[in-house]
Amino acid sequence: QEQLVESGGGLVQPGGSLRLSCAASGSGFSLNVMGWYRQVPGKEREKVALIINSDNTNYAGSVKGRFTIVRDSAKNTVYLQMNSLKPEDTAVYYCFADKYLGFIYKGRVWGQGTQVTVSS
Repeated sequence: QEQLVESGGGLVQPGGSLRLSCAASGSGFSLNVMGWYRQVPGKEREKVALIINSDNTNYAGSVKGRFTIVRDSAKNTVYLQMNSLKPEDTAVYYCFADKYLGFIYKGRVWGQGTQVTVSS
């Protein structure tokens, strides 16, 4: 059974930095796409960043230039480095991984979520 374990959330002041980690385990599939969404109460889950394999990245406009997603394939872990954080970045951040068998999509796995709070 696939599992994604997130860590690194917390409270930070505006302008500060945090690094989120998401470690995948237990999957017999290739996790070709990994990334992060975030959600605040009363709003839909919003895509933040994703990485395809290890080098093709995509970011939401609101975080571009401030957040960086990288993947350590050897550890099956994806990281989200968040710099210049703003109060509007406050949310629960969810890691996801898309499973593939060859080129066949086999579904998405979600992490449990980690709270990020940006406040003075």
